[in-house]
Amino acid sequence: MAAADRSSSIVEYFGGEAGYRCGYCKNVTGNLSHGMWAHSMTVQDYQDLIDRGWRRSGKYVYKPIMNQTCCPQYTIRCRPLHFQPSKSHKKVLKKMLKFLAKGDSSKVAGDVTEEPMDSHREDAVACSFVLKNDSDISQSELKPLSVEETERVETEDNNEEEEMKKGVTMKKVESEPPQTCVDKDSTGSGERSDSAKLVHTTPKPGKGADLSKPPCRKAKDIRKERKLHKLLQNQPHTLEGSPSQVEPQILLSQNSKSKANQPKSIEDFIFASLPDDATHQLEVRVVRSSPPSCQFKATFQESYQVYKRYQMAIHKDPPDKPTISQFTRFLCDSPLEAENPPSGPDCGYGSFHQQYWLEGKIIAVGVIDVLPYCVSSVYLYYDPDYTFLSLGVYSALREIAFTRQLHEKASELCYYYMGFYIHSCPKMRYKGQYRPSDLLCPETYVWVPIEQCLPTLEHSKYCRFNQDLKAVPGLLLSHSDSPACAVLIKAITV
Repeated sequence: MAAADRSSSIVEYFGGEAGYRCGYCKNVTGNLSHGMWAHSMTVQDYQDLIDRGWRRSGKYVYKPIMNQTCCPQYTIRCRPLHFQPSKSHKKVLKKMLKFLAKGDSSKVAGDVTEEPMDSHREDAVACSFVLKNDSDISQSELKPLSVEETERVETEDNNEEEEMKKGVTMKKVESEPPQTCVDKDSTGSGERSDSAKLVHTTPKPGKGADLSKPPCRKAKDIRKERKLHKLLQNQPHTLEGSPSQVEPQILLSQNSKSKANQPKSIEDFIFASLPDDATHQLEVRVVRSSPPSCQFKATFQESYQVYKRYQMAIHKDPPDKPTISQFTRFLCDSPLEAENPPSGPDCGYGSFHQQYWLEGKIIAVGVIDVLPYCVSSVYLYYDPDYTFLSLGVYSALREIAFTRQLHEKASELCYYYMGFYIHSCPKMRYKGQYRPSDLLCPETYVWVPIEQCLPTLEHSKYCRFNQDLKAVPGLLLSHSDSPACAVLIKAITV
């Protein structure tokens, strides 16, 4: 988007002289950042800002002073076009599929202590001001609140996996018919006698296997036979019309190797077909939050109630803290102007709520911004009754898949921004597990693969990732012309 084709952005700059309480290390005055109030902003201007280390919370836009703040926050982005889910990611996706198909309730709904929280407040420098007109808001009222710790902490439920394995073992043991094996060779030679036979005791009626019928075949063998039959049918035919003669074991081996070379994508899990008698149906709806669409308005109260329950159960907020005005200010208001260019994604650019509907009710909402080059994750909240589904991880994977979907229409939109990576806070390191991903160099604003950054971060919490010491920040391509932005300092246009 050329600067001449965009409307103006209007921001009010407040500086970054004072320090505030850090939600990560709890330092009372260690959190230092620049801040400004965005009255209106184009999606391209905000894209340029986040590529310079800025981040929004509602209409408040802030940038940590990286070499001074107590916990440096590095902008992190994932490359969805090359993303492959890890073992733990697949586990979360499979857990959701199992829940939808069978309604698995092995975890007690509503017990948030069973699994560590997988979605915490992060990147949420909400402002400690009451609702006023924009012109009435002073600098002192726009200071950031303390940031709670993490947004999505990826955890593996090893106990559940072990229990599932034990359950399978017990079922196999119980299903085996009782048999008594007697070895008639009592010579003690240690060698197997030709006359050794298995003697089966005749079970009582109603108990054990029916010896008059052939033994049951293993399900694994039946599946293998069906697969072989299908592979033989798909083999090229000879002149006589019969399938080409290929050893069955070779066919099966070739088929398994070809599948091994093509690992499952997140779409294979997300859009897997459910059985006809599936217990649940999950639907994901993307609704524009600013300006609010009809669908957003119709679901506003229900969405707010989910947010309120989430804040009270997960963040232990008192009932009077997560008010409607705070919810609106924090997660609904946005300075981004909606844009729907012909070459853009079908949903357009701007701010959205990605709603997760289960059986006609909202169970989770992902707040996202769709920008020219990326989908930017803002926040997630969910119904605490569904904590056992690891919705923080699941929604991140859905948003990666959503980015891929948008890329099909808008080719330049190919990144997924996950907010800030904070290496000095162990609970925030999980974002580095979505590979491949890059961190933004705080001095030259170039993207560097996270693998190259981590060794340096182990020695120093503030790092320049660009190894070229002569490199300097480059000009933004979108601002090669004069930027269409009005900056207010103490209500004076500059």
